[in-house]
Amino acid sequence: MRQRILIVGGGTAGWLTAGYLAKRLSADLPGGVAITLVESRDIGVLGVGEGTFPTIRRTLATIGIDEAELVRRCGATFKQGIKFANWRHVPGEGASDHYLHPFQVADQSSGLELLPYWLIGAGGSEGWDTVATPQKKAADAWRAPKLASHADYVGPLSYAFHFDAIALAGLLREQGIANGVRHLVDTVTEVMLDADGAIGGVRTEQHGMLDADLYIDCTGFRAELIGKAMGMPFRSCRDTLFCNRAVTAQLPYPDPNAPIASYTISTAQQDGWTWDIGLAARRGIGHVYSSDHSDDETAERVLRAYLGPAGAEAEVRRFKFDAGYREISWHKNCVAVGLSSGFFEPLEATGIAFAEVAAGLIANLFPWGGDHETSARQFNAALRRRYERALDFIKLHYCLSERRDTDFWRDNVAAASIPDSLQEMLDRWRFRWPNELDIDPRTDIFTEHSWQYVLYGMGWKTDLTARAGALRYHEDARRAFAEVCQQAQFAIRNLPSNRDLVQYAQRGRFGTQAAA
Repeated sequence: MRQRILIVGGGTAGWLTAGYLAKRLSADLPGGVAITLVESRDIGVLGVGEGTFPTIRRTLATIGIDEAELVRRCGATFKQGIKFANWRHVPGEGASDHYLHPFQVADQSSGLELLPYWLIGAGGSEGWDTVATPQKKAADAWRAPKLASHADYVGPLSYAFHFDAIALAGLLREQGIANGVRHLVDTVTEVMLDADGAIGGVRTEQHGMLDADLYIDCTGFRAELIGKAMGMPFRSCRDTLFCNRAVTAQLPYPDPNAPIASYTISTAQQDGWTWDIGLAARRGIGHVYSSDHSDDETAERVLRAYLGPAGAEAEVRRFKFDAGYREISWHKNCVAVGLSSGFFEPLEATGIAFAEVAAGLIANLFPWGGDHETSARQFNAALRRRYERALDFIKLHYCLSERRDTDFWRDNVAAASIPDSLQEMLDRWRFRWPNELDIDPRTDIFTEHSWQYVLYGMGWKTDLTARAGALRYHEDARRAFAEVCQQAQFAIRNLPSNRDLVQYAQRGRFGTQAAA
């Protein structure tokens, strides 16, 4: 008898998980896993998360999504990182205040680690984000990360996507069904537990009782299975990350050929920050804030001030969330994926990334022999560690700020709000830079390069005075920095703009079609 998975809830997390597992667990083969997804017509998709990071390319390729189709159907554009503005200083105080967290790793073509040489001044006066990779200069010039003739999900500069999340859920639904997922539109009215506390089935309005060997909870913040029915606790992280509200709007471009930024723009505000995401036909803009430091009316005024005159009449939507996660996301025969498992805030686009991680873990740990407990222990340990490390990484953006203009920023730099694990890493980096010793590639979703970009973008000082005399390759380092600068100029000259690359995909001049 075939093993069966029942996914409750659709949206991006549900359909990404369904389509991915259908491929990895061979839902189209008689010996594969039978996958059913049930979603209610009455419960809409949240549709806020419009950003991803580079792992999404491999995930979408595995599911079978054509890259040009993604661009055409989902208003997708190419994202090369996140630009942070006003996070170090109050606007108008001090020098220009912005840096990029690019997706490209620091240049290693010379075989030399360049960061220590930049720290002692061999890279000149520009920031680490600028001298380590050509990506910042290319992105600042509105360039895309690849040519239209490159194969799907391949390019000289690392990238992810911005997209309309509701449209993406629809595209993933179509591909998931093509991959062998059975789709039911119905409302779950009751979750039944058996004598051992495992899920025995779910009752629906139209299809009666549905049962499976493994249940996946993709019901969002409601957490109907893992939370309400099974009682797995949610660990709040509000003592570390204060933001718990968002007000959002959409703004059309004044000109359909207006340039599209190829990074998310994150601008710090008095009591939170705003995101600005460029899609093909519009910008998605939101203000994330703390209800302990601001109120809804003030937050809307901040958003409309950012939108400018064109946004005076823009329709706004409000969202509430609580930063945190479940330490147990797989309990007995139920696994939580997406918002039902955990969510911090939109700052580094970790929402969809954690859904990717969970889907990959389920595929690798699927209990073919029926031993859920062994799989659950490994899954929970792996996911919990990822949450802990991501929490530290997001807090890093806040706790190094030199802003003291509001209680929000003063509270964010207070020692009581900084986890001991993050304090330990900052202590290490007083006299050495972040490297592979600080990162576990099996559990960290952010590499040492990401930590470096944010750490030094926020103005951290690593004192290498004591070891400067042991750094012997100064001229090699200077040549390597000069080569990165030349690469940036080459990219600016030869790569299309983000807008042009999107239009190539929309017109069918992309990938193999463009090469032909």
